[in-house]
Amino acid sequence: MILKTFAAIPLLVIASLFSFTAHAEDSTYKPFVLASQGAGDFAAKVTETKQALSGAGFTIAGEYAPYANAHVIVVTNEALKKAAAASDFGGYGAAQRVAVTQVEAEIQVSYTHPTYMANMYRMSGNLDTAADALAKALGKSQEFGVEEAMTAKQLREYHYMIAMPYFDDQVELAEYGDHQAALAAVEKGLANSPAVAQVYRVDVTGKEESLFGVAIKEGDGADATVMGATDQGALRHTAHLPYELLVSGNKAYMLHGKFRIAQSFPDLGMGTFMGISAAPDAIEESIKQAIK
Repeated sequence: MILKTFAAIPLLVIASLFSFTAHAEDSTYKPFVLASQGAGDFAAKVTETKQALSGAGFTIAGEYAPYANAHVIVVTNEALKKAAAASDFGGYGAAQRVAVTQVEAEIQVSYTHPTYMANMYRMSGNLDTAADALAKALGKSQEFGVEEAMTAKQLREYHYMIAMPYFDDQVELAEYGDHQAALAAVEKGLANSPAVAQVYRVDVTGKEESLFGVAIKEGDGADATVMGATDQGALRHTAHLPYELLVSGNKAYMLHGKFRIAQSFPDLGMGTFMGISAAPDAIEESIKQAIK
């Protein structure tokens, strides 16, 4: 019966199904989406962006100004939190980052590409729904952040170069008695540290996993220091920030700095990368010292 039903499907439809599958496998992505760019009032644009996100059903988990003329808004929703629960270390995909950046006379509104991030974090879902919701709320002018867009397969196997860390090379920062003890220690540590600060916390639905956003305020890994060296293109990568700390079970983890920076700057030249060579270890040490 199944064979007869399949045989009754027009060949054109079958061909279309195979074509769709091939297209999905061949689709390519870049790390950021430029929503809009133009003249305007910076503060008003921040307010307008937040209103558009809330109106689209996103919850604003946190926000901060890492340096002058830059504002980062971190959003989540129930769909993102449920998708995060379905994968090992999926909590990294529980939030998306939106940036408002003043560049000379123009204001850029941009955001992380959810599908790019889902593949970079090897999630079981592709977060296309979140990508569509952000595009509807804020707009989608173009993708940017790397010259050659990458396929899902390339993203799931990504590392900057030979001997550099992959996504699964997690850095274990600390271990605690249980999940609640871990959350309490992390929140207390981030609140009392002079070097770092908590920007947001997102709890993954139905799982002992929480994602924290961490601002780095001083040292070789400071937000302003790293971005001052790396983010010099016409379209700014402000939504690279902040860095993440993931509490999973009774342990705290972070992505290796050499992976985390490269995921947002895949085209970063080796000269520039070496210019911030102290940043990955400095970021790790700042967070580790805060939550130990």
